[in-house]
Amino acid sequence: MEELGKSELLSAVRQLIDESRRSVALAVNAEITVLHYRVGQQINQEILKDSRADYGKRVLRELSVRLVADYGPGWSEKHLRHCIKFESVFPDYSIVSALRRQFSWTHLKTLMYIENPVKREFYIEMCKIERWSSRQLQERIQSMLYERTAISKKPEDVIINDLEKLKTEQKLNPDLVFKDPYFLDFLGLKDAYSEKDLEASIIVELQRFIIEMGSDFAFMARQKRITIDHRDYFIDLLFYHRRLKCLVVVDLKMGEFEAGFKGQMELYLRFLEKYEKVEGENDPIGLILCSGKSSEHIELMQLDRSNIRVADYLTALPSQQVLQDKLHKAVEIARHKMEQPDFPKTKTGLPFE
Repeated sequence: MEELGKSELLSAVRQLIDESRRSVALAVNAEITVLHYRVGQQINQEILKDSRADYGKRVLRELSVRLVADYGPGWSEKHLRHCIKFESVFPDYSIVSALRRQFSWTHLKTLMYIENPVKREFYIEMCKIERWSSRQLQERIQSMLYERTAISKKPEDVIINDLEKLKTEQKLNPDLVFKDPYFLDFLGLKDAYSEKDLEASIIVELQRFIIEMGSDFAFMARQKRITIDHRDYFIDLLFYHRRLKCLVVVDLKMGEFEAGFKGQMELYLRFLEKYEKVEGENDPIGLILCSGKSSEHIELMQLDRSNIRVADYLTALPSQQVLQDKLHKAVEIARHKMEQPDFPKTKTGLPFE
């Protein structure tokens, strides 16, 4: 008992020390963030006093030389430019006051160089709820996460509204969760592989697959058997999404999307809705992953009304420029279609082509 007591005491003291260290680190980070904001604000106010083009450069250069001499190399001219940018992007101090409690300076440096304010707000809110490290944030931006989510294909005012609901009401729209395409290059699949190979590779690399899907996905079953009228059917992969509070069926397909896939997925979803859904959960969502699809097929079948989404998966990534061009084109086409007066308001827009 004596040894047990000592063990419990040691554990309790360690917890106190760790909690105190975390609190100190958060307080220091918050103070550093405010310091950088105020430095940027002070420099911006000084530069505005003189309209000469070379005045700002001279001020920065001379100030940096003095600060480096007094406080070390951390106050280089480059760092001062970060401070200026920070204050320019977030001129409202109340926003900075909120951000300093949630993000490190490294996070904020990454966020403030996203020029599109709506895109920046997307990464701020998603980073909050998924608690990305600064490295994870950079990886998400490099993988063009925003452009791959369904929300990016919506009109800008709709995106802003959905992000505001997430921020103030913690209400997460599925369009902020599901992507197109999904990057599965980490599976290491070659040119010739089967659906079973794809599924087996995902199970082996389940942790990385969930990272690509989103951190709120929880794996539940592989090849889940359901029986309808004495016939057995098998769901490829079954997940649960914590914030959406619903089951998510993932159906893996080798070729391009076919009309018959819809009926199969609807059967799975209606079965789960009737027999597996518990009180407080939302209706299940279906995700059909294909190696290709026709945008007109997707549009005409109105899959969103059945809670079904279709997305491409890429086992080998194109170059960054090619990917960027394709995604931007997909967003433009989807938004253009939504602006047409005869476009149904319930649709989510064209997926990645």
